[in-house]
Amino acid sequence: MKTLGLHRIVASLSLAFALVIGAPAAVAQDATATEQLESVDPAEAADVADPDAVSAGSDAYTPMAPTEGKGMPVAGGIDIQPQYSETGEYAYGLHIWLFWVMVVISLFVLALLLYVVFRFRKSANPVPSKTSHNTTIEIIWTVVPALILLAIAVPSITLISKQYKTPPADAITIKAIGYQWYWGYAYPDNGDFEIVSNMLTEEEADARGEPHQLAVDNRMVVPAGVPIRLQVTAADVIHSFAVPSLWFKMDAVPGRLNERIFQVDEPGVYYGQCSELCGARHGYMPIAVEALPMDQYNAWVLAQGGTVAGADEAGVEADPSLPPLQGPESSAPGAPGAGAPPVETPAA
Repeated sequence: MKTLGLHRIVASLSLAFALVIGAPAAVAQDATATEQLESVDPAEAADVADPDAVSAGSDAYTPMAPTEGKGMPVAGGIDIQPQYSETGEYAYGLHIWLFWVMVVISLFVLALLLYVVFRFRKSANPVPSKTSHNTTIEIIWTVVPALILLAIAVPSITLISKQYKTPPADAITIKAIGYQWYWGYAYPDNGDFEIVSNMLTEEEADARGEPHQLAVDNRMVVPAGVPIRLQVTAADVIHSFAVPSLWFKMDAVPGRLNERIFQVDEPGVYYGQCSELCGARHGYMPIAVEALPMDQYNAWVLAQGGTVAGADEAGVEADPSLPPLQGPESSAPGAPGAGAPPVETPAA
């Protein structure tokens, strides 16, 4: 017993010593971290990656101008963003259907509540009923909710199946990598090059006609109308790749490669953000997906120094004099940092 008591005393003294020594060090470390964060200018918070990571030759590409209200949040919006993928359209239809199911159930319950309040109030029923069991009612309130849940389960399981359907063998693989605090996009099927995507400052976003805190210097460029095998991972902490108008949200976990089919139905620019709290500058790592027709996507890949299978057969030339790429919807602002005026889309 004396030995046990001595051990307890020694352990207690050791713990107290550790607390005395460790507390000031922890306070000093927190103070240093706080000073570092306070010294960061929010307008420059996204400038954490090397912009030179984009291949030389990328100046042959001019970013597509976004369409107001498409692929982005709108002021006063109260509904889900319009969807531009097959999965998103199905999910939106299910969302609307479930909304009206909830409305009907809520109105029905409200009607029952009002009926009970007025029909069985004290003045109308001076002698309360002693009924404690009704087999018919109990069967109804068990079977009907079960049928409702079954009706909801069928389209819900279908949606899950659509979201996690295995990409076809010929799908183009693109990898999104989360960093603190920016995104990188790798193209293993097109020469395995990677571009780095940082948030633009408010002035740069305004100059390019893009929404502030959503616009980036280098977008994730994808082909429109074809299946993509999107792989998501992270290099440091957990991030989350989310684009609301494409019905896509997948966690980026260090050491793990999450994969899902990804397809954009029509050309355009679609914005998203990291949706997992990942540190001090979590709010400064937006996502911008630019979907291009296949021929323009191939030309963009070649402009980045990548490769395209069968480029000669497709009529795609790795020509440095390639005219600036342009979306089909509107003229685009100048290339990032170039200050170039909008370039008209050449006639087909």
